[in-house]
Order: sequence, then C-alpha cells, then structure tokens
Amino acid sequence: ELIGFQITEQDGMAGKSLIEYNKLHPNALLLCAAKRGGEVLVPNGHFVPQAGDRVYAIGTPTETARVLRSMGRDTSPIRQLSVIGGGRIAFYLARQLLESGLGVTIIESNYARCEELSAALPKATILHGDGTNEGFLRECGIAQTDAFAALTGIDEENVLMGLYVRKTFPKVKVITKINRYSFQSIIETMDLGSVFNPRFSTSNVICRYARSMQNSLGSNVETLYKLVGGKAEALEFRVAEGSAVCGIPLQTLRLRKNLLIGCINRAGKILIPSGQDTIEPGDTVVVVTSVTGLNELDDILDKRRG
Repeated sequence: ELIGFQITEQDGMAGKSLIEYNKLHPNALLLCAAKRGGEVLVPNGHFVPQAGDRVYAIGTPTETARVLRSMGRDTSPIRQLSVIGGGRIAFYLARQLLESGLGVTIIESNYARCEELSAALPKATILHGDGTNEGFLRECGIAQTDAFAALTGIDEENVLMGLYVRKTFPKVKVITKINRYSFQSIIETMDLGSVFNPRFSTSNVICRYARSMQNSLGSNVETLYKLVGGKAEALEFRVAEGSAVCGIPLQTLRLRKNLLIGCINRAGKILIPSGQDTIEPGDTVVVVTSVTGLNELDDILDKRRG
C-alpha cells in the first residue's frame, strides 16, 4: 500500500531521523516522499520528519495498519459511507462499495435524480434533501457513519461540508472532491481529509497507458500515481529480461537523485528492499521519484559519466 498522512506533534516519527525511528520500530513503513511547505523531498535515512509535513509511505497492509495504530491513528474498517451529491462519481462509487458489502447512503437535492438512483441502486439508501443543511445532515445519521464523501459538482459546497464534518465528527473519515486546481495552495492548508481531483485520476490512467505503449526493452509502466500535486510520481514497473538493473545489488546501482526504490514484488512476496537486494526479471518494482517522466525502469539509472 502507498499511503499519505500528515505528521503531528503526537506522532513518534516527529523529530527523529528515519534511521532512529526504524531502530525503535523494526519493519516500519518506508517513507518515500515528503512535502514541507512548497518543497517536495525524496527522503534518505537522515531525513527528520517534522510536524506539518505531508508524507507518503509504502508498506504491506498489515504493517501499515500496525504503524498507524502505534501513532494513535484510527484504522478501523469502514462499513457505512454517506455521500453528498448523486452524480456519476457517486453512482459508480456506491455501486462498487455495495458489491463489496458496504452500506451506502446518498443525499441528493434533485428529486428526479433520487428516483433514478433508487431504481439503479436498490440496496442503497437514497435521501432527498439539502446536504449542506446542518440540521438535515444530522437527521441523516452523519454521526453514525464511518466515512463521508462530499461529491457535489460545486467545489465550495464540498469544501464547506468537508470542513464541517472534520470539525464536528472527528472520527468520521472524510473524502473531499475538488474539480479546480487554481486554489490548490489554499486547499492544502485546510483540514479536508482525503482530497482528490477527478482530472488527476484521469491523467494518471492516460499517462500510464501512453508510457507503457512506448518501445521499452527492459520494462513497462504497470501503474502510475501522481503525488503532491503532480510534483512526484509513484510508478510500478514490470521487469523483463535485458534490463540494465537486473542482478546488481541496489547499493551498487548509480541511481538518479531524488529517486527511491520503494518495494519489489517477487512471485507474490513483497520485499522492502535493502542495499543488498537485487532486481530480477519477472519482478515488479515500485519507484517513487520527483524526476517525472520516467518511461522504463532503466531510466532510474544516472547515465552521466564521472
């Protein structure tokens, strides 16, 4: 899993170098990217997380949950989701979650759309009303839900609802949809829970497809995810015979700056790599970097002389 969270003063990670923290917490998460102010960093062992940093880490689901619990973060599973707005994203999200056995409530202000959703999603609870009305929102049982998603077509409403739920019901997981990017620097200072932009999701898919279609002898891009507003990328490569990185201990490879090999998947076994590990044909490798535009795994090498 690749997770993102903000460091707080209460976190045991704050104020300690990653080397110190990993000595206290063996097999902890691998911190692979951090944002401090306007600066994006790919940390090494001497990096010291500070309160307010936005960090991204890689780990197995079990280890992720264990470390977050040790920080006092809530890792309880989500069983009930409430959604404001009944548009296309809400429909497809609800359908997928219902198929997974979760309970979903959709609050929509347009009565005709409520009827459409009721017919298309018979297992969901569809409520007609103004989700931006505090009294109505409480009546809908927002205090008892596990997660809340603000998915209307109006950014201002989503921001308002995200802020309200985060402040009033701090145990509820909040997801806030933002369509515009022009005020991203302001949005990042707000406590809106998990913020996502549909355009970024679309661009990730397009970039992954375009890069994997290129003539790559050593590897292809399997998965691509943009981090910290597109200033860094996490890429999953499939390793084929002929890659220049195969069979060489990672500590010997001359890697580009601001680049980290996050994990290696070898026949279903996940390796958080050390300097002695090697990349082999058939592996899939996750790379996190602020050097955007990598098309194949061999691009992680620093090919400059000297």
